[in-house]
Amino acid sequence: MDLSVINEAAPAEGGGCSSGSCGTTDDQMSHLSEDIKQKVFNHPCYSEDAHHYFARMHVAVAPACNIQCHYCNRKYDCSNESRPGVVSELLSPEEAVMKTKAVAATIPQMTVLGIAGPGDPLANPERTFATFRMLSEQAPDIKLCVSTNGLALPEAVEELSKHNIDHVTITINTVDPEIGAKIYPWIYWNNRRIHGVKGAKILIEQQQKGLQMLTDRGILVKVNSVMIPGVNDEHLKEVSRIVKSKGAFLHNVMPLIAEAEHGTFYGVMGQRGPTPEELQDLQDSCAGDMNMMRHCRQCRADAVGLLGEDRGEEFTLDKIAEMNIDYDKAMKVRAAVHQGIEEELAEKQAKKARLASATVAKPADDKVYRPVLMAVATSGQGVINQHFGHATEFLIYEASSKGVRFISHRKVDQYCIGNSECGEKESALEGSIRALQGCEVVLCSKIGFEPWGMLEDAGIAPNGEHAMETIDDAIREVYQEMIDNGALEELVEEEAATA
Repeated sequence: MDLSVINEAAPAEGGGCSSGSCGTTDDQMSHLSEDIKQKVFNHPCYSEDAHHYFARMHVAVAPACNIQCHYCNRKYDCSNESRPGVVSELLSPEEAVMKTKAVAATIPQMTVLGIAGPGDPLANPERTFATFRMLSEQAPDIKLCVSTNGLALPEAVEELSKHNIDHVTITINTVDPEIGAKIYPWIYWNNRRIHGVKGAKILIEQQQKGLQMLTDRGILVKVNSVMIPGVNDEHLKEVSRIVKSKGAFLHNVMPLIAEAEHGTFYGVMGQRGPTPEELQDLQDSCAGDMNMMRHCRQCRADAVGLLGEDRGEEFTLDKIAEMNIDYDKAMKVRAAVHQGIEEELAEKQAKKARLASATVAKPADDKVYRPVLMAVATSGQGVINQHFGHATEFLIYEASSKGVRFISHRKVDQYCIGNSECGEKESALEGSIRALQGCEVVLCSKIGFEPWGMLEDAGIAPNGEHAMETIDDAIREVYQEMIDNGALEELVEEEAATA
């Protein structure tokens, strides 16, 4: 199998990624070792292509946390919320293994098991490593991951290495203790609570030490950073530079979730989150130093399914108890499903190679036109296969003469919800249109008369003509049509050089 199927971004001059990077791209994969390619190719968080096909799950075995963050409120019974720190059931290690095997048998495209909370996994080392130990023995084909704030990381690196954990995520929001004190009111260190700048300094030192120890051992590290406008937004470019210098593989700059109803300090105090445009600008600024992840969904600590899905309600302990699973038989099915996905991705890569010398849409006169944002409704597999009214998120792509690049996802409330009251449906539709601000086209499999008209009134062209086509091909075609129809103005020479 050709493991270069992952959609990774070409490295920019100086060793980072181009501003169009999203996760990692084909050109970059070509210089990775076979060992790293094996670690990345079917991991939905480390590969933008893989996240359309492969699923992940988190098990909530780690309730305790050793720091306090102003953006976190760990509610343990919030089935309707999808954000980090939220779970419906806390599990013992034995229950977590049982759930993992049930999910692996039921969702054969699941490849990754992560422990991400609802507290910090390394503040709960006995529960975390007992889970990893059993899974290594009973489900060796599943990749194991851990996500941590990094305070207890240096002391855990050796144990992580013993369990063949190839992927670790560290949340690093700052490398400046003064800024850290604005994000973390306290840490719990050496059996006492340490506040303010002093606590933030210890946390930062531990994070950087642990990061270096992991990369020295060849463990892939993804760094998560929460973008907090007015607090660390400009500073995150320095964070990206430093973690790249220490060997981090991927940087994920995420928007602050700060709605007041979540009960976080930032939410109650009115701290706003970034706009999509602010997030994209910062990601592009960081991309010169770091491979950027742009497809993160800021998952729950008990998330199950493809990125963007929360199928955890299908796998509560009472439902698992009623399942009659032949795990050995399920493993054969999993192997066949994985092979089929790999073949499809390989075919996709071959097609990309055939188009390698072509731009997304460049007319014979070599003119360069302005880029266009397009929204896509999809339920996965990299194709346009979802009704506009069924979407709970839209994927945002930019089309330009340089190619098609993934920008972000934008969550929305589902518009078509059966017998919902008219007012609720109108509100959801208006919210969807607001969420698509800045986009000029929305691609979906079908769309109703009412949303069609409202989108046109908002200056967004609805398009249902490319159902079941691959996303990149459809965007290329629509962009070319816009050029041919005279809908795009030509960029002047200086603009074209930077577009």
